[in-house]
Amino acid sequence: MTLSDGVPGVSFLMFAKPIRGRTTAAREGDAVVLLIGMRVNRFWAVHQWVPVMLSMFRMLKELARDPGRGLLGHVLLTASPRTYYVVQYWESKEKLYAYASSPEMLHHGMWSVVNRKERAGKVRGHVGLWHETYVAPEGAYESIYFDMPRFGMGAASGVVPVEKRGRYAKDRFAHRSGSATP
Repeated sequence: MTLSDGVPGVSFLMFAKPIRGRTTAAREGDAVVLLIGMRVNRFWAVHQWVPVMLSMFRMLKELARDPGRGLLGHVLLTASPRTYYVVQYWESKEKLYAYASSPEMLHHGMWSVVNRKERAGKVRGHVGLWHETYVAPEGAYESIYFDMPRFGMGAASGVVPVEKRGRYAKDRFAHRSGSATP
């Protein structure tokens, strides 16, 4: 789903119509999931953490303009009043790496600034940054959505009726598309 500002993968669950019954993500092959976020360490240092937050939105818009980069969708979440993060679903780890390391993309430029400040001793600890990346081979993930709008991996890859993959989690784990590598 897309917001009017062109950020892919975001849906307003409050207004989205649920899909009746049970569905599962239509993802075929490996699932690449990136959790990336920030923690506000000093609330009063707004001038430090607001630019970090805005840069994430800028990167998501950059990726929305070029779907070939590999971002399939994302969900914006908060863990606490201090911690905000994005769950991102990617086509492949190679496309994720290519985006992250490309000198013409915002991510590379933002990290260059952070690294420069760190080397100069100008990082004050006002905001924390983190990410975790998971690559789950086909057969090592499953999902179910019951009377839910498209969400998470289902929003990123589409959904199918749960019967296509199996009513039980063990059946969905056993599903193979034929595109998986042994």
